[in-house]
Amino acid sequence: MHRIILFRGMNTGGVRAPVGEQRAMAEAMGLKNPRTLQASGNLVVESALATDRLEADIEAAMEKTFGLKIVAMVRTPDQWSKLIAANPFPKEAVAHPAKVVAMVMKDGIRPGALDAVQALCRDGEAVKAVDGVLWFWFPNGQGGSEIFKKATPRMLGMGTGRNWNTVLKLAEMAAGKG
Repeated sequence: MHRIILFRGMNTGGVRAPVGEQRAMAEAMGLKNPRTLQASGNLVVESALATDRLEADIEAAMEKTFGLKIVAMVRTPDQWSKLIAANPFPKEAVAHPAKVVAMVMKDGIRPGALDAVQALCRDGEAVKAVDGVLWFWFPNGQGGSEIFKKATPRMLGMGTGRNWNTVLKLAEMAAGKG
């Protein structure tokens, strides 16, 4: 079964692991058909392992192989399809896919996080929580947003965001199309 693996903070902020080496690591772990999406911390593999076991194994392999303590979040194609269907900003995603971000959470959204991050919204920005995923609409882009600057894991919980373009491409890859 396909698995989508999202790495938090990979190839950003000085944390680097070349994608070719990530694929080689996955193969060495016995994962089948590893494919990466750009150099942005996304890996799709075939594995029968349960998602929590695969998360632990991949985090351990990242530390052993690259010396990096990287958080991994694993989702099945079914979970990813449900995430896509739950997008609370569908019109915005069609019109401006790079400005809609799904933040996949490792262990859920911290209590009070939604209210705290909604208080940071400015200039038409919006945040919604759906099925344990934080969804962001950044009409003016993420770069200048107070949300982007202040919404830390301490506030929200541990998660990693992917824009709508990436969400859809990962779905294609997990379906064997990419």
